[in-house]
Amino acid sequence: MTRAGFGAALRRLSLRWRVAGAFGLGLAVVMTVLGVATWNLTTGYMLDQREQSTLRQSEVNVGLVDKALAEHSDNLTELLTGLASGPDSSILLSRPDGWLTSGRQIEPGIIPAALVTSARDGVAARQRFTADGIPVLAIATPVGSGGSVYVELYPLLELDRTFRYLSILLTAGTVVASLFGVLLGAWTTKRALRPLTALRGAAARVARGDLTTRLPHQDDPDLAPLATSFNTTTEQLEQRVRRDKRFAADVSHELRSPLTTMVNVTQVMTRRQDTMDPTARKALGLLDAELHRFQGMVVDLLEISRADQDDITETAELVDLDDLLRNILDSRGTSASILDSDPDTPLVSADRRRIDRVVTNLLDNADRYGGGAVAVALRRSGVNARIEVDDAGSGVPPALRERIFERFARGLHAGRRDRDTGSGLGLAIVADHVHRHGGTVWVEDRPGGGARFVVELPEAAT
Repeated sequence: MTRAGFGAALRRLSLRWRVAGAFGLGLAVVMTVLGVATWNLTTGYMLDQREQSTLRQSEVNVGLVDKALAEHSDNLTELLTGLASGPDSSILLSRPDGWLTSGRQIEPGIIPAALVTSARDGVAARQRFTADGIPVLAIATPVGSGGSVYVELYPLLELDRTFRYLSILLTAGTVVASLFGVLLGAWTTKRALRPLTALRGAAARVARGDLTTRLPHQDDPDLAPLATSFNTTTEQLEQRVRRDKRFAADVSHELRSPLTTMVNVTQVMTRRQDTMDPTARKALGLLDAELHRFQGMVVDLLEISRADQDDITETAELVDLDDLLRNILDSRGTSASILDSDPDTPLVSADRRRIDRVVTNLLDNADRYGGGAVAVALRRSGVNARIEVDDAGSGVPPALRERIFERFARGLHAGRRDRDTGSGLGLAIVADHVHRHGGTVWVEDRPGGGARFVVELPEAAT
């Protein structure tokens, strides 16, 4: 993996696991340094002690062999046999006429040549190597006056087992410490990020429209300013939104009466339009269209204002969506044959009036912009109830599929100003009502052409 690829992969990890990894890596480095230092000090000390004891033993044995050679003793072989310190030790004596061996038998040729050469030159030497699978410490010492060399091999089996055990212990300690560091880092980061997690949850609730969300008071001097700032900001936002809602509601209520009067007057004038000249009739038609569009906008604004003030939990009830859809289609004079209902669809806990408005607005949107609804489907989607409204239009471009659920958004029809255009609040009301029920709404392409508006609502708790 390249450095850039590794960096990208590291950035994809969450902050919690990056910190946990740093803890683990830090402890691994510390334990590795301590392990290497412990290994070097321990093995060096143990080897030094072993070499010192073997050197002292070798000096005693060399003295006995040297004395036997000086006296031209005939029992040299018996002496070498008696000097062997154990079954795994080997003693070799190089003489001009060949090698004498005792103890564990090995081939003289496996002894490092440099070791024997150094001893023949009059310099004692020692070296560790493996002889027939057994680690040994070889000490070569010149003896006698005829160029003889005394070589003794001391087995290091116990020391080798000790070293292996120590290496396993240090390696396991490093691995365990690293894992402990990761767990400690994850636990510490979780506790350290708990206030941020609470802040993220609070911000998410505010984003969903719950402006009453507040963070609890913090005693920590580093976190207290954050909680105070968040609460102050949220409170100011709530006050501003409430003022805006109150203003919209007041304006809508104040406009309702004069608007009704104007609509009635327009209807009276429309019944007498035959007596008007063509220019006046055209102006009356434009006025009538705008008044109807304005009236729909005021009704929608009142609906939004009412939705913002009502509590869904107070009006929620178990709703059978199949009955609700059939009633809506019947009241609109639409054939129920376009309804494809799955009997396994779960009941939902909802405000019946709001769900009725959701479906009605989707059908109105299909009639106004999509050539009419061609199919309405109701089925189960996991633990959700799914409503689909298909139209016969040209579909919604991907770039507008989120924007059309915003207030006063009319998508491709934004430039039109007639009775059939609508206020641009219908789908916004749909999104608001669905989200207040904990559901989701989106638009996608209908197989075969057109748009499919999908609403998913959670199943009612049993």
